[in-house]
Order: sequence, then structure tokens, then C-alpha cells
Amino acid sequence: MAKNRSELVAEVAGKTSLSQTAVNGVLDALFEVFETSVANGEKVSIPGWLAVERTERAARTGRNPQTGAAIEIPAGYSVKLTAGSKLKAAASGK
Repeated sequence: MAKNRSELVAEVAGKTSLSQTAVNGVLDALFEVFETSVANGEKVSIPGWLAVERTERAARTGRNPQTGAAIEIPAGYSVKLTAGSKLKAAASGK
């Protein structure tokens, strides 16, 4: 089962004294901070919950799945999310 953004906003608003509009604004701001930090190569860490960081991906040779021809895939960046101890404990049911 997945929870979408509007369900998350409604649940957080129900657990706090904030309106859904305010919670939505906080989420937008949080994701903006993640975006700018990762773009600048900074790691964002929320101890116990998660860490978000940019990783480098080396150039490599791949294959076109339609033709089987070899293609060069350029070096680039990716994003790594790491679960913290509280999140891992919740996932394991502890």
C-alpha cells in the first residue's frame, strides 16, 4: 500500500495544529532544501530517519535493447537515500 502526498498532508495536519495548506508549504520547503543541497553536492542528514546525498556514476558501455548495439553512457550523478535507525526499526516491526 502506498500513501500519496495529499494523504500524507492530511494525516500530518490531523496530528498537528497546522492546516493542510501550512503542512503542504512545509513539505514544499523541505523538498526545495533537499533539491538545492543535493544539487550543490551537500549531504542532508536527519539523524535516526534518513540521509540524502548525491553520488557520482562513472561512464560505462551499455547496450541498446532494441538493436543490441553498444552505446557509451556518459558519467553522471544519482541520488542516494539511506534509511536511519528509527526508520529501519519501524520497517522491521520493532
